[in-house]
Amino acid sequence: LALVSPFFLWGTSMVAMKGVLPVTSPMFVASVRLIPSGLILVAWALSKGRPMPKTATAWGAVAAFAVVDAAMFQGFLAEGLQRTSAGLGSVIIDSQPLTVAILASIFFGETLGVEGVAGLALGVLGLLLLELPEDALKSVVNSDGADALSALRLEGSLWDSGEWWMLLAAQSMAVGTVMVRWVCKYVDPVMATGWHMALGGVPLLAYSLATEPELYSHLSLSGADVASLLYASVFGGAVAYGAFFYFATKGSLTKLSSLTFLTPMFAAALGYLTLDETLSATQLGGAAVTLVGIYFVNTR
Repeated sequence: LALVSPFFLWGTSMVAMKGVLPVTSPMFVASVRLIPSGLILVAWALSKGRPMPKTATAWGAVAAFAVVDAAMFQGFLAEGLQRTSAGLGSVIIDSQPLTVAILASIFFGETLGVEGVAGLALGVLGLLLLELPEDALKSVVNSDGADALSALRLEGSLWDSGEWWMLLAAQSMAVGTVMVRWVCKYVDPVMATGWHMALGGVPLLAYSLATEPELYSHLSLSGADVASLLYASVFGGAVAYGAFFYFATKGSLTKLSSLTFLTPMFAAALGYLTLDETLSATQLGGAAVTLVGIYFVNTR
């Protein structure tokens, strides 16, 4: 159970974040999730005697990591959650191992076996089922490209699509995952995690303060809203990442990563129980195909 805890906390945190969005904003929620949890991790790392970043190169690596894996990832994630369900969003987010596999092959020479290649193909198919409108999918199946493009246009701007924002978040997380090897050449892993979360939340908070001052003048959070924010920050941030890194140092990282597919299951289950969220039959099929693809890639 302890090994599964980071993925449970990440999945359920998406539901907690979505529940508080109607009375706040995406950037506010993202910054509140990042800054406190990052500072908690830094404080914990200091209490354990882990070294602070000391050189300009080390801080530069942390800053780059913060922009990609914290500011961009959490910002895109919060925007996406406002436009799609927590369960569907979590499935798309947890497609990022597909991108990681490609980047690792390019930059680190890691190779994909037959299962890995099959997993990538299934992942692409699953994402198409998840993200394309059903009218566009029907047109593609019927080999009518013009109708498919028309159906996509009728769905509105790409930037209005929650699935698109979630896909951007997944790619940011994937790039951040690959960056870790480089960052950890200069910075302690746990310290890098804490500082990149704390620093990455600052531009999101600054953007929120600059563009939505009325939110702060009329901010009214219920006890449940505060509890949701605390859960997403403390448990979905500091505790989840702390547990993940603890287990990553104790056993096989590949086996640990293969448990990622559990995250959307937890998000979908809690979203169904608390937010009355549902997925269409096509999206359920796409979710299943994507998860099978992720599993194959992570167990190659």
